Amino acid sequence: MGESILIVDDEEDVQWLFKQRFRQDIKAGRLEFHFAFSGEDALAYLKREGNANIVLVLSDINMPGMTGLELLRTIKQDFAGLPVHMITAYGNEETYRKALAYGADGYLTKPLDFDQLKQTLSHRDA
Repeated sequence: MGESILIVDDEEDVQWLFKQRFRQDIKAGRLEFHFAFSGEDALAYLKREGNANIVLVLSDINMPGMTGLELLRTIKQDFAGLPVHMITAYGNEETYRKALAYGADGYLTKPLDFDQLKQTLSHRDA
């Protein structure tokens, strides 16, 4: 079994997008994706499954209910050591600084550069 990544985004079409962009890695068993459509769902998943099988969380910042920044703070408090990369369509300096202050391990902007993301994932263990 490959590395498991938790994608957190309130837009459900990201599930299809990730499955399409990483289909070869998924088919080869190198990557496995899990999806949560809210911060609350992501925390429930991590608490239920534990974070032992998740090597990375990619979370949208702007979501209804619990924001991605709130999720980031909670993950860093409750699941220390779990890398979290934040994703936003509205990249601004204040949000970027908050994400880093809350412990984000990376910061990506939409539309996602999947080639860059693949490179980031392949260099995680290097």
